[in-house]
Amino acid sequence: MHTLSKSRHKIWSVIIFAFVFNAVLLHWTSTFVGSAPWLILSFGLSLFYLPLSLVGRWGIGAYALIFIALEEVRNRVPFGGFGWARIAYSQADALYADIASLGGAIALSSLTVMLGALLFFLTRREFNILLLVPLIFLPIPNSVEENGQTTALLVQGNVPKMGLDFNSRAEQVFNNHVLETKRALGNNNKVDFVLWPENSVDVDPFANKKVFNSLESFEPPMIVGAIVDKGGQLLNTSILWQNKGQDIYVKQHLTPFGEYIPVRSLAERISPLTDRVNDFSAGNQQKTFKIGDAKIAPIICFELIDDQILHEAAVNSNIFVVQTNSATFGMSAESAQQLSITRVRAIEHSRNILSVSTTGYSAVIDYKIFRDLDMMPDTQELLNHVSKLNVKIEMLTSMGTHDPFQGSEAKHQKQHWLNSHNIPYRANFVRSKPEKAEYATPTSILIDDSIGCVKPFEFAGGHAILHTSAKKTIAELDNLILQITALSTLR
Repeated sequence: MHTLSKSRHKIWSVIIFAFVFNAVLLHWTSTFVGSAPWLILSFGLSLFYLPLSLVGRWGIGAYALIFIALEEVRNRVPFGGFGWARIAYSQADALYADIASLGGAIALSSLTVMLGALLFFLTRREFNILLLVPLIFLPIPNSVEENGQTTALLVQGNVPKMGLDFNSRAEQVFNNHVLETKRALGNNNKVDFVLWPENSVDVDPFANKKVFNSLESFEPPMIVGAIVDKGGQLLNTSILWQNKGQDIYVKQHLTPFGEYIPVRSLAERISPLTDRVNDFSAGNQQKTFKIGDAKIAPIICFELIDDQILHEAAVNSNIFVVQTNSATFGMSAESAQQLSITRVRAIEHSRNILSVSTTGYSAVIDYKIFRDLDMMPDTQELLNHVSKLNVKIEMLTSMGTHDPFQGSEAKHQKQHWLNSHNIPYRANFVRSKPEKAEYATPTSILIDDSIGCVKPFEFAGGHAILHTSAKKTIAELDNLILQITALSTLR
């Protein structure tokens, strides 16, 4: 905004900013197809930002409104839109990310851009009423809450090699997933269903008897991703496979230039890889798979950025499954970016999401697993007692994961829980329960309800109390403090 407010050549300033922004964000698109498609995509998307140059006529205060308007246009056209660069999708860890549950991704984008614009004007000690116009997007109801419980097994079988020909060895990707599924079910078969990623069945299961029989052999229901040839039409599908039959969802929003080629005659002149893309046929209706209490909405890869598909899916379901195949983008940033989008969608639609990929990141996204936990019955009694003690008090809690993305979400929700319960103490976060022992000192006391935290803490030289009730813990705590104080006095 600063550059744009000062520039005499606003159109060039906009194009340079937009091109660099998109080129850096979408560099992964060049992984196996070369630089030409990536640069053309980045430049094409840059043209959508040209209306920002209107601030020269309307004033810099209009920046936020123009930015959100052009973002919504880009999300819809051309070819069904390409909303990957939506500002909201970068804000999964923001303190205000929950605004998405009220007004959707557009509300989160609006608030983010508006806050940035507000900071800009504060540095100039100015104010413009146009800054507040994006507020109209914030109160639009968007999420539909519905409860339920299910147990799922997510399987990421990986691929023989990364690239456009990840499935060149017939049945290899399928066999990988069969092997991993059998291994997991051998350890624990108490699951309601098994989830495989997009393209995990790399041959048409209805045309290959061996693959068909293999899928039939599994006892739990399976949700698998498969390419199906139906009367000469290629379909990218999610299939609920049960012994009693199959239910099929056909991907509705196909990936342009990936699953079909728009303006093929022109595209062929730009990239020789165009001939390798066979045009798929799109589905035309949402599908909900029902397994026990679970009403499951399948979302296939690129559909994740389609607002309408996600909204329809939320209305008819209580959980999303996102099936994707990141093998065609190698070890690039694509998988991490898609996971960030998925996390925002979970908040937006108040839905837990099971996201599984052939490679890269797979994750279980519980949009409020820690945020809405009830306080233990006698916790307040314990807190009231320790607040009167003349000792330093801090919170020590585990995020329960080594994955940086899931850990960040857990940290955000736990901090939200502490704030909402008016617990003012500093929070320290570790990745797993045993890591709490890193905080052990001869004068520190850990109060925890898990023996898996207490024993390592004591072994590391600290003091620990296994919490079972406030009355018992308070008595042990007072006694320990007296002992530690006495030892300190003797020294």
